[in-house]
Amino acid sequence: MKISSLSIQSAVLLAGVTFSQAPFADVLYQVNITEPEHHLAQVSVTFPKTSEDSLQVNLPVWRTGKYTVLPLADGVRNFAATDEQGNKLNWQRSASGEWRVSLDKPTQVTVSYQLYANELGQRVRDISSTHAYLDASGVMMYSPSFREQPVQVALQVPDAWKSYSGMASGNAPHSFVADNYDILIDSPIETGISQHRSFTANGKAFELVVWGEGNYNLDQIVTDLEKVTSKSQDIWNGYPFERYLFIVHATSGARGATEHINSTVIQLPRFNFRERKDYLRFISTASHEFIHTWNVKAYRPEGLVPYDYQQENMSDLLWMAEGSTSYFQNQLLLRAGVMTPKEYLEDLAKRIDRNQHTPGREQQSVAETSLGEWVATGGDYARNHSVNIYSEGYLVSMALDFQLLNDTKLKASYRDLHKLLYRDYRIPKGYNSTIIKQILQQLADKDYSHWWQVNVESPISYDFNKIFDEAGLRLSYGDEAKTKAFLGASLASNSLKFAYVERNSPAWKAGIAAGDELIAINGLKVSHDGFDKRIGDFNAGDDVEVTLFKDDTLQTKRVSLSKAPDGKLQIKSVKKPARSQKALFEAWLGVDWPFDSDGNFKKSK
Repeated sequence: MKISSLSIQSAVLLAGVTFSQAPFADVLYQVNITEPEHHLAQVSVTFPKTSEDSLQVNLPVWRTGKYTVLPLADGVRNFAATDEQGNKLNWQRSASGEWRVSLDKPTQVTVSYQLYANELGQRVRDISSTHAYLDASGVMMYSPSFREQPVQVALQVPDAWKSYSGMASGNAPHSFVADNYDILIDSPIETGISQHRSFTANGKAFELVVWGEGNYNLDQIVTDLEKVTSKSQDIWNGYPFERYLFIVHATSGARGATEHINSTVIQLPRFNFRERKDYLRFISTASHEFIHTWNVKAYRPEGLVPYDYQQENMSDLLWMAEGSTSYFQNQLLLRAGVMTPKEYLEDLAKRIDRNQHTPGREQQSVAETSLGEWVATGGDYARNHSVNIYSEGYLVSMALDFQLLNDTKLKASYRDLHKLLYRDYRIPKGYNSTIIKQILQQLADKDYSHWWQVNVESPISYDFNKIFDEAGLRLSYGDEAKTKAFLGASLASNSLKFAYVERNSPAWKAGIAAGDELIAINGLKVSHDGFDKRIGDFNAGDDVEVTLFKDDTLQTKRVSLSKAPDGKLQIKSVKKPARSQKALFEAWLGVDWPFDSDGNFKKSK
């Protein structure tokens, strides 16, 4: 593959001459992507002159937005260090993400290394024949001694590639500048063959860059992003950026998203954009990551201020950082007219239904799960004995919203709490639980200590009908509710092994566990696709024999089936809602009452 004729050295020199918006960078990064088909790059970092007897150099052990320690340094090979004359310097590896270079005289230090980048789904680093995604946490080393110094990045890439970042661009091609490493690490670079759009909202510049072919509609995405980004001002006053970049990867399977201070990256399988449910998942994710620009990036819990890139950053408020963002994401879509009230309430009903089948809600508080997020592994054990900073954090945020609306007679809401956090506790400040309770008392003229202890510091189990009745809503499985037989176990995808067995369900009580392999029910073989239908052949109270392999031993378990609602949980209007109930609904979601006199959703205009 032909590489741009502009060499790294000339690019750097040109950058130094032509960057007029920022001083010449004290820390200089060069990334040479000469073998993209092999996922390889050559990286060098030049640090300013130091008179210390050693220079500590680090690659982070985690990336922002993912509260998990990652083996990022495993992608580094051929580490070397030289002084300003090009002489080799001695060094040693002092920790998993740390190198220490020995110095015997004052000098600049350049470290270089080969980087392997084939981790698209982790959203840290990925290099292929058509693009590179570079998050500095997995690509660019730093020295704590120069973390606050300005930085400059110069890329050498194939001729047809274009490069984008939330960072300021220099006049040299494929080059960027930032005030310090903390901005660099939160401003990923997307370079490659992609599609690009730009738009404005409320006077701010936005860009959309999409890598990969797929069944997306760029015009629709831009139209909806314009609406959503404008509606952010229903929560906050002002924007913490002048320009914002949406990076979208249409992939062969990787999915997920990560927020940054001036940008986000969103990944979705390439043909998962067109169907309405798929598109809503995408645009809701975009809304979530955009909200993070305020909640987490502009203000965040004090345990994460400043970021410590070499170890866990502990906080009991990750549920607010992530769960509140999840709570607001669809509200922005609803207020913007991108999502209908019916779709909003359908999504909320699914979240409640999952919570009701998460026994961990009886054991773990959202504060405790926040502290345990760094070692959370998910799976069967987690759902049975834990909660989630996203899903349960969403529900605690909703409960607090309703509490504030009631306590203030609709004069203040959860949005006002976040508006004040943005106004008064922006980085480099941080907030804690005491500060949150002080703000709540300021808003409602009421002590929230007891509420906090019950809802945040203790396991929660909400009476959702009691909460929703205040907004004229009720939970329902249909006007003629039916029941069906309930086993309490589900199979892994394309497998006969059980992936999840709900604690205290009939399957659990019979001794069936995740990992057991299903063979037959009542002596008859069961297929993966026919499992649910086979359980549906029975009635609640029936005893069935489940034959399975447990620890490679053939066993038969006798299970007494219980009952469960037969249908989808819905959120509907109460009969004859009062004016006060409609008023709370409208204050809560910012849209008109969506039901007609018969309790059906009004047709969208």
